[in-house]
Amino acid sequence: MKALPRAARQLGYAGLLPQAVCALYVFDGGKWQWTAQAMAFGYAALIFSFLGGLWWGIGLMRERVPGWLFGCAVMPSLLALAAYAPWILGWEWPGPSLIAIGAMLIASPYIDVLIGDLDRAWLSLRLQLSLGLGGLTMLIGIFSVLA
Repeated sequence: MKALPRAARQLGYAGLLPQAVCALYVFDGGKWQWTAQAMAFGYAALIFSFLGGLWWGIGLMRERVPGWLFGCAVMPSLLALAAYAPWILGWEWPGPSLIAIGAMLIASPYIDVLIGDLDRAWLSLRLQLSLGLGGLTMLIGIFSVLA
């Protein structure tokens, strides 16, 4: 890849906006706080699952891939589902689940590095977006636990 398409960068950064809006509503503490927490969890879990699909697609497009890649590619969806389980079971939610999903988002670019031979511009954008979304998600989670 010569250069990252402009649209990929712009739409990637725009993808941080839903979480930023949720953060504003959570920090406001008004009547929309719980709804914003739930939406923040859902959005972060959805994006995390999307990353698994991305890794699956990378594996399908290459002739040689690490043997662990397809197993790793299904993990984000399973981990997101596990993070959702406390709500269903009536346990403390969504704070701890938001923190967990945020941490996993922050760690996710490491998988891209392990896959190897990915474009530096792509890796840079992935790192920025994962730190942004994961960081916002963790902040929302921490605030939710402390509030």
